[in-house]
Amino acid sequence: MISKRIVLHFPRRLVGEPVVSNLVKRFDLDFNILKASVTPNEEGLMVLSISGDESACDAGLAYLTDAGLTVEPLSEDVVRNESRCTQCGACTSVCSTGALAVDRATMEVRFTSDKCIACQYCVKACPMKAMEVRF
Repeated sequence: MISKRIVLHFPRRLVGEPVVSNLVKRFDLDFNILKASVTPNEEGLMVLSISGDESACDAGLAYLTDAGLTVEPLSEDVVRNESRCTQCGACTSVCSTGALAVDRATMEVRFTSDKCIACQYCVKACPMKAMEVRF
């Protein structure tokens, strides 16, 4: 069993379609919606964690692409600009997943991207604009 975090971009014509529920029905995948902005008659965005058999995940992702959605790995969308970070720790107070945390040994902020759900709270909290979320 594998797990992948992905970003789905829905074109306006697919916002009302049950593409995510089809991941369960057709491919026996589990999913968790980490973030969503889907409005009728507008483009939509959804961050999902999907898990299941590797071949089923691959088939499910192919289905989403064939249906007309843009599918991207979440890891490509969240970045930290190290040159801007001053290690102030403001981002750690709003990070509920622990993706941003202070290493007590070095007192530096560490970013663990595989824990990140792209909620964007860190972007708003960072006075130096070191966290960037690109969708």
